[in-house]
Amino acid sequence: MAEKRGDIMGYSSPLAEWYSRRPEWLRRRLEWFMDLRFGLIIHWGPYCQWDCCESWPLVPADTWARPDNLRCWTERGKDLTRFSRDYWNLNRTFNPVEFDPDTWAALAADAGMRYVAFTTKHHDGFCMFDTATTDYRITHPDCPFHRHSRANVAKEVFAAFRRRGLAISCYFSKSDWHSPYYWVPEFPVKDRNPNYDTRAHPEKWAKFVEFVHRQVEELMTSYGKIDVLWLDGGQVRPPEQDIRMNELAAMARKHQPHLIIVDRTVGGDYEDVITPEQEIPSEPLAAPWESCITLGQSWKYIPDDRFKSAAEVIRLLAETASKGGNLLLGIGPDPLGRLPSAVEPILRQVGEWLKRNGEAIYATRPLPPYSSDVARFTFKGEYAYAIIFAGGKRDIVINGQRPAAGSAITLLGGGDLPWTPRDNGFAIFLPEACAHEAAVVIRFRPAPK
Repeated sequence: MAEKRGDIMGYSSPLAEWYSRRPEWLRRRLEWFMDLRFGLIIHWGPYCQWDCCESWPLVPADTWARPDNLRCWTERGKDLTRFSRDYWNLNRTFNPVEFDPDTWAALAADAGMRYVAFTTKHHDGFCMFDTATTDYRITHPDCPFHRHSRANVAKEVFAAFRRRGLAISCYFSKSDWHSPYYWVPEFPVKDRNPNYDTRAHPEKWAKFVEFVHRQVEELMTSYGKIDVLWLDGGQVRPPEQDIRMNELAAMARKHQPHLIIVDRTVGGDYEDVITPEQEIPSEPLAAPWESCITLGQSWKYIPDDRFKSAAEVIRLLAETASKGGNLLLGIGPDPLGRLPSAVEPILRQVGEWLKRNGEAIYATRPLPPYSSDVARFTFKGEYAYAIIFAGGKRDIVINGQRPAAGSAITLLGGGDLPWTPRDNGFAIFLPEACAHEAAVVIRFRPAPK
């Protein structure tokens, strides 16, 4: 499988060295994951009731998360003690009675997404799943939604998306600012790290490690098949914050034998996938990767958010695929459990484009030189694809690739197109119907290099 996609016409994949250091079963799983290409990441919790970002305003050192124009901050006199107290109590008013994960899953499937990452717990420690480790959870009587038949939100989300055939990525924050073993009550909080010296108080840290392992084991044993364990909170790493990742990974894979692990930003043996945030690398990376990028301006719901257009999402898909990565698109539901209404038409347009052109995105690999002025290149099997951003023009010159002699150029969703060789590429003339497309795709057999 890897050799088919890692080499074509003499091109060597930049992933070859990385794969050589991974066990065979994991290489196969990561090839499968890279084939998915397009996913949805959902940030959702009690914080969606306020206009602040998720979790970060609680951190004294992170003043960027409490700007002066933040209503929930100014209404509390810019007093962090008061703000934090009210933030921690948002669980007492969180009641998303219109939560219907089947509608989310149906829209994601229609958009051409192949997997979902759901925030089971963000850094603030509120659990969107039923856990025996803390009362700070959506199924506890403190939260009015606990009476709802779908109160175990993570289980409902995972089940709904599985029914639509999407893979499951389980987002979980290793750091937990609500836990009395991470931010202990007897010491002041300064930053996002534990508010004590873990080496001076190993008994406190040991309790936190046990707490994290228990929560992860709950998620790995009670929520069906999990494909990816997506661990955030990268500051939780040795030596000061040794979470005993080797034991955690072994336990998780005992219950989920084919599990991909993303120990985000840590590096080493358990960061199976690199996760650039709000950016796309300038060239292919030497490991599997997915760019997590918001559809709007925020990871969580904010009223009147400004969303990217379908054309912008399609360009992001082309950019990530042409460099060998996945696009993980972020959307936040509102306090009632609804996706913002503006999201649906955008995702449906992306889905319609993928129905015609997904052949150039799914299960493809990057093809050097990866891009030209107007095109992004991918390949699969014997075919190369050029995803063309024509900008309304019909007379197109594509540099950096050339079809093999006698090869046909096929417009996906259309017919064959005549082409003319140029010094460093070839020229085509697009049909009039393509003028208003966000992007068009052509398929051809590339000339040997």
